[in-house]
Amino acid sequence: MTDTPPLSNQIAARDWIRILAKYRQPNTLRSSYELAVSAIPFVALWIFACWVAQYSYIAAFLISVLNSLFLLRLFCIQHDLGHGSFYDNRTLSDWVGRALGVVTLTPYDVWRRQHSIHHSHSGDLDHRGIGDLMTLTIEEYHQRSPFGRMLYRAYRHPLVMFGLGPSYIYLLANRLPFGLMDQGRKYWISAMGTNAALLMLLSVIVYFGGWQALFLVFLPSTLIAASIGVWLFYVQHQFEDTEWDTHDDWELHEAALHGSSHYDLPPILRWFSANIGIHHVHHLYARIPFYRLPEVLRDHEELVECSRMTLRESLKCARLDLWDSANRRLVSFRAARQLARA
Repeated sequence: MTDTPPLSNQIAARDWIRILAKYRQPNTLRSSYELAVSAIPFVALWIFACWVAQYSYIAAFLISVLNSLFLLRLFCIQHDLGHGSFYDNRTLSDWVGRALGVVTLTPYDVWRRQHSIHHSHSGDLDHRGIGDLMTLTIEEYHQRSPFGRMLYRAYRHPLVMFGLGPSYIYLLANRLPFGLMDQGRKYWISAMGTNAALLMLLSVIVYFGGWQALFLVFLPSTLIAASIGVWLFYVQHQFEDTEWDTHDDWELHEAALHGSSHYDLPPILRWFSANIGIHHVHHLYARIPFYRLPEVLRDHEELVECSRMTLRESLKCARLDLWDSANRRLVSFRAARQLARA
């Protein structure tokens, strides 16, 4: 992880809002192109994998693995639609987002509200629980019962966080508007409408492609994309020198810039993840279309090294589990034990 260079500190986080405003305007043709080059290959590979499944289960599975990357990109486009950064027209954005929500197994209006809460409170220790990954401070962890500590350790284990967890979220948890169940019928309509459309889609898949299409095409692409998506969300905020504060000391723009990473991925992965790795800029100004985020880094070099991590460096983040308030960093369970002994 590269520390924020002094040059970036010369501009206050709040002042970046004015600077980044000029990048917010989407291009309708460009947005439609990005949607097409993601959706068309996704559908084509889906059909091809179902046809191949008649002759080779292994080949169908491998095609589905590849297709999970296009599904990931569609989710990232849905993410931009939720922020209103993909099209100027809010109604168009919402209905395209709802359609994609069926494919990504994510009720669009529910997710949009949860994600808005995440943006509004990211890094605020007093506002955790919706749209984020559960992260305890060292003190909170030690205040739990032995059983509570065991549950938290299980939750933070990589096999759960990036394996069982994504499967649970997208197959089960997304079927109900958790966190918003008492916030009005809009979110119930979003969840139940997505469920109904998804049921129809799965019925068509099984009718024309058989059960092998469900288990060799639908499930692999969905679950692999879900795991990659959770990993991306994880490293965007769960890195050693991220930023968390109690609400009285928390500042939205500082948390956005310094509590979000610049995940500097190889070009092909950057394309499939729709530049979501440029997350510190996205959190500062969420209305910037994903395809304009590289422009920001090109024009403002001081943002390139801000909270930057490479793919190799990001692997270390998987062992970070607790927020050390005294030293202002995320630490592993082992490091927390050493601090307790000291």
